[in-house]
Amino acid sequence: MSLPASRLASLFLDMLAAERGAAANTIAAYQRDLEDYLEYLAELGSSPGDAQPATISGFLASIEERGLKASSAARRLSAVRQFHKFLYAEGYASSDPTAAAVGPKRGRALPKVLSVDDVERLLRRAREAVDEAEPNSAARTRAARMRCLLELLYASGLRVSELVSLPAGAARTRDRFLIVKGKGGKERLVPLTETARQAARDYVALCDAQGLIGPWLFPADGEAGHLTRQAFARDLKVLAGAAGLRADRISPHVLRHAFASHLLQNGADLRVVQELLGHADIATTQIYTHILDDRLKAMVRDLHPMADQPVA
Repeated sequence: MSLPASRLASLFLDMLAAERGAAANTIAAYQRDLEDYLEYLAELGSSPGDAQPATISGFLASIEERGLKASSAARRLSAVRQFHKFLYAEGYASSDPTAAAVGPKRGRALPKVLSVDDVERLLRRAREAVDEAEPNSAARTRAARMRCLLELLYASGLRVSELVSLPAGAARTRDRFLIVKGKGGKERLVPLTETARQAARDYVALCDAQGLIGPWLFPADGEAGHLTRQAFARDLKVLAGAAGLRADRISPHVLRHAFASHLLQNGADLRVVQELLGHADIATTQIYTHILDDRLKAMVRDLHPMADQPVA
C-alpha cells in the first residue's frame, strides 16, 4: 500500500534534518517547494510514486506560466529532484522521473559587494552612534550591539544565522578565533580582529551592567531567545541610511560578501576563503573569481617582464 504524498514529503524532510543536518530554514524552504509540487500533482490526480518525466516537464511549465523567475524554478526543481531521488533510493518509487529533467537556464549573478570605503563608513557610523548615546542607557546598549554585530561579521564572514545565535561566551574568549557550528553541524574556525574582540567586550560590559545576562550574546524576547536575522537586517538598513549609504545595497549577507571579496583583493587564497566561509564545495566560493581575474590581470600588466614591450 502506497503512502500518502504528504507522508512521503514528511519522511523526506525528516531525512534532511536527521541525516544531512539541514537547518530549520532550509527544511522550511524545501517544504514550501514540495507543497507547490504536491498541489500540482493533486490537480492532475497523480501521486509522487506515479510521476513520469512528462509530469516533471509539466510542473516546470506551470511555474513558467505563473511568471516565476528562473532562479525560483531552478530551486523548485532541485527540491523535487532530491525528493524523487529519496523516494527511489528508499523503495517508495520504482524510478526517478527527474533524471532527465533540465532546469531553466539562469545567469549566475555576481554578489553585491561594498567597497572598503563603504564598510569603513558603516563601521564609523556604528561607533559614532555608541558615543552619541547616553551612558548606561538602553539606546547605548542597542548601539553597542549593532557595532558588535558589524565588527564580528566583517572580521569573520559568519553567516547571519551563525552570528545572531552566538553564545554569550563568544565575547569572553581569550582566543583570536571562534569555533562556529555551521551548515550540516560542521565546525570551523573563524578569525577575530582585536577591534571585533574589543567591540564585543564593550557590548557585554553594558549588558552586564543592565543585567542582560543569558545564554545568547545577542538576547531577545522572541521564541528563539536571541536576535532574529530579520531584526538585524532591518536595523542595519537604518544604520546604512545614517551613514549615507543606499539601504537597498546593504544586508548582512552583503557584508559577508565584502569580507570574502576584500580578502581576495588583498591576495588571500581562494581555498582559504572557502574554509573561512564554511563552503563545502569550492564551486560555491568560485563566484568570487571575477575578483581574482582582475587581480591576475593587474599582476601580469604590472609584473610581467614583457608587459611594456611594443608589438613588433
